[in-house]
Amino acid sequence: MSVKRLAPPKSEQILDRRKFLAASGSGVLAAALPATSPFMGAASHLSAESARVPQVSSGNKRKIPIGVFNADVYKKLSIDAMLDKVSALGLEAMEIGTGGYPGSWQCPVDELLADPAKAKAWLKKFEDRGIRVATLSCHGNPVHPDPKHAATDRETFKKTVLLAERIGVKVIVGFSGCPGGSPTDTQPNWVAYRWPPEYDAMLKWQWNEKVIPYWKEAAKFAREHGIHRLAFEMHPNFVVYNPRTLLRLREAVGEEIGANCDLSHLFWQGCDPVEVIHFLGRQGIIYHAHMKDTVLYPENVAKYGILNFVFETGDLPLASDAFRAVGYGHGASTWKSIVQAYMDVGYEGILSIENEDPILSGEVGVERAAYVLKNVRDELFGA
Repeated sequence: MSVKRLAPPKSEQILDRRKFLAASGSGVLAAALPATSPFMGAASHLSAESARVPQVSSGNKRKIPIGVFNADVYKKLSIDAMLDKVSALGLEAMEIGTGGYPGSWQCPVDELLADPAKAKAWLKKFEDRGIRVATLSCHGNPVHPDPKHAATDRETFKKTVLLAERIGVKVIVGFSGCPGGSPTDTQPNWVAYRWPPEYDAMLKWQWNEKVIPYWKEAAKFAREHGIHRLAFEMHPNFVVYNPRTLLRLREAVGEEIGANCDLSHLFWQGCDPVEVIHFLGRQGIIYHAHMKDTVLYPENVAKYGILNFVFETGDLPLASDAFRAVGYGHGASTWKSIVQAYMDVGYEGILSIENEDPILSGEVGVERAAYVLKNVRDELFGA
């Protein structure tokens, strides 16, 4: 998407870590926008978050690696140019797209599967820079009612499993998918409300006839190739969109099913991020974590409700909610609590920055998110 980039004000450029973490509940969101901005409504909505700033010592806590999802941000770059930028940010890991909606910009899957030497050389480029390939991502819709679409995404999943097996990656990230509402549908039908009765019937058909059978087969394939962690992003327009639907699929399919805990999709649903992390993490089913924020504009939520998301800057005056870089929807204290929660539950993955911010687009949003995350992590470890 094409969006306008805004340069940071000088006050934000020189903000040191201690002052940053002492900011108000509106955090760097307030610093990112002028006082007269029509988007400042979120500040008062978030002011209560400062009540839950953890005061902890590092103890035996794991210092969770901070990484980035290549996806759209670096899609025009060569792998070497991308890695130079990631290294310059001091990031420690990456999530790499292998197809589906994220594309496979720096990962020639077929070549790497055809030639083990090429796969080894590809992986060495990351290792030489001290960057770990932590996950492979193939977000798609393998239960799409269009057979060609479904077949393409199913094949991408299988190839991703085989590549993960070859290069030693243990986690694959994706979507649960969404079928049609009946055998004759040609487009997906996201059913999130069970009434009138025909919608309940559609929902049962989707799960029993399409979703569960496919993922039982796919999980078996992954298991046979040594992959035991399929991390589903809880995302609108797919059958797994909140913790309850995630658990439903896990119960039906098996322990391979877990969470890509992308809080940006849960903030607007009214979930408490720390509660979600504790709830899923204490069951040992958080396999991956996207680092992306969401801002809510209360004056528009009051008028239009939460199902009024926007992605372009021109639509922001009417927005109820929009994705933001980490720290620009919820302040530093909330993100400190979030990182602490991941440490509390013994999360073994990475904090993977995904930037879909319509204001701080592309590499700018990644840089700002990395700044927030590194600062709160350092604070938790007393650095």
